[in-house]
Amino acid sequence: MTTVRKAVFPVAGLGTRFLPATKAVPKEVLPLVDRPLIQYAIDEAREAGITDFIFVTAKGKSALEDYFDSAPELVRALEEKNKPDLLELIKPAEMPSGAISYLRQQEALGLGHAVWCARHLVGDEPFAVILPDDVIQGETGCLKQMVEAHDEMGGCIVAAMEVGPESISSYGVIDPASDDGRLVEMRGMVEKPKAADAPSNLAVIGRYILSPRVMKNLSVIKPGANGEIQLTDAIAQEIKIGRPVHGLRFRGERFDCGSKLGYLQATVAFALNRAEFRTDMAAFLKKTAADL
Repeated sequence: MTTVRKAVFPVAGLGTRFLPATKAVPKEVLPLVDRPLIQYAIDEAREAGITDFIFVTAKGKSALEDYFDSAPELVRALEEKNKPDLLELIKPAEMPSGAISYLRQQEALGLGHAVWCARHLVGDEPFAVILPDDVIQGETGCLKQMVEAHDEMGGCIVAAMEVGPESISSYGVIDPASDDGRLVEMRGMVEKPKAADAPSNLAVIGRYILSPRVMKNLSVIKPGANGEIQLTDAIAQEIKIGRPVHGLRFRGERFDCGSKLGYLQATVAFALNRAEFRTDMAAFLKKTAADL
């Protein structure tokens, strides 16, 4: 079975939910404690064995590209000031030459279209898709768990989590054929159903491992929900022709950092997970809650 070594990062969105900040700064470089959102996605991909990083961008995303560029002046200044701790902090943003590719999505035609834009760079091998808006905190990265499941099952793997009926219409929802508590064999997927019509409470979130055939499906499917090319429709096509697609109940807590509330919740959770902030942050939260 081919190793998953390429990952597509769809980062072409305008980030309108974070205006006015995103008028000048791409949402993906907004900091979660002291690292930009995109760094969490890159670190998760590296842990899973990804070596080729494909960014689908749009106009106005140059700060995202600059973040992963070399910074010799900064390195030299930190060396001269004998700041080895700060030098260590910027190392995760260092990428080998050629490891990251950038391409443009010139029209906002949906997630499926953004992924399809990377078809020539993906080629004929399985690949991952990571949505940086979804930040997942856990002992083992979500994508690594998915790669292990892909090694076992093949086909396509999507990350799945249970959600309440009040949220179900915001997600692609799994129609399960069988469920062993960890892996869910999928009979189909429904994009953003009403709660009454949802086939389960298992929502697909922003991590995928996909067969290269999904790219071919994206080339021919028609626009779906909201007039966009839906990635879930292309994955569902694999199910229709009898190819394996599974949902993985991953271990970890997911934060929707594409929303302001989710971003704030993630900031608190990740701060509490840091030894240098935990005590003071917990005391602050306790005092704030008492004052409400």
